Amino acid sequence: MADLENTVYLDVVDAKDQPKGRITIALRPDLAPNHVARIKELAREGAYDGVVFHRVIEGFMAQGGDVEFGNTTASSFNAGRAGMGGSKKPNLKQEFSKEPHVRGVCSMARSQNPDSANSQFFICFDDAGFLDRQYTVWGKVTDGMDIVDAIKRGEPVSQPDKIAKFQVAADAK
Repeated sequence: MADLENTVYLDVVDAKDQPKGRITIALRPDLAPNHVARIKELAREGAYDGVVFHRVIEGFMAQGGDVEFGNTTASSFNAGRAGMGGSKKPNLKQEFSKEPHVRGVCSMARSQNPDSANSQFFICFDDAGFLDRQYTVWGKVTDGMDIVDAIKRGEPVSQPDKIAKFQVAADAK
């Protein structure tokens, strides 16, 4: 049985709000306790609901989580700036680990500053070992990789897919 307090569900829809499916992610508080706490905090606030996958690169990763400029339900939504924001919370200090960036791994996006992760994250489509020990791994997809694989590509993405609902499994209704 999965640890529901350390599992999250991402329900993905397309730009017209048509359901694409659910991604289930096992969180790794053993690797990144502060990043996992932030992900759960933002999920419980509903901050990720409506947020687009703004940068999706074939063979690499799908990036989303910009709750400032990437949330289609907020007045601050700006498709041209999606990927440049975070949340109103302070940036996090890195929690790099030996955990490899392989298919299905979820990791925090950041700027050149290693301590600049905030709300943005990415999910690896394939192995990305060149990121190892440079980005904070906080989870891994346990179900729904087919949904991840189907996220609309682009950099930036035209008519991007988005997160309809991001919730901690223990809170799911």
